[in-house]
Amino acid sequence: MPTQTRHKPPTELERPRELIVACPPMRSNVNLSRIVRAAGCCGVRRMICCGNAKVIDKIAREPGESIRIEIHRTLSPVLERFRAEGFELVGLEQTTGSQSLFDFRFRRKTVLIVGNERLGIGQDVLRLLNHTVEIPVYGLPHSHNAASAAVMGLYEYCRQYPRG
Repeated sequence: MPTQTRHKPPTELERPRELIVACPPMRSNVNLSRIVRAAGCCGVRRMICCGNAKVIDKIAREPGESIRIEIHRTLSPVLERFRAEGFELVGLEQTTGSQSLFDFRFRRKTVLIVGNERLGIGQDVLRLLNHTVEIPVYGLPHSHNAASAAVMGLYEYCRQYPRG
């Protein structure tokens, strides 16, 4: 039986990811730190956080060099700039017009917006989005935790663009 290797090095990307993760003010720095860790694992190089965001190093396990984390007061002006730069704005949210994550095709140049744990994505941000994408739920509660949803959205983007 062949020997299994644990903790092999990360897969090399052929090109940098053109995915940015953006979060409104989060209630929990634990959730934010879990999102940072997942983004790092997915090769994301830039995150936008709002409010009193604080990343907990023990949870994020992020060396700080691979992801540039920017802190802003509010999200809308930043998203408007990204849209002007040609990014598609995709929110993870259950709305009347949202598409299933199973059927959604990401553009390579995307800002993935994760909602607040209790309030979701606010109306000021929803009006800016090109798309809202929801993750199907088959039981209670009616939605996934913000960090869990972010991981699923990140995973699907990476599944569609495995080489960067």
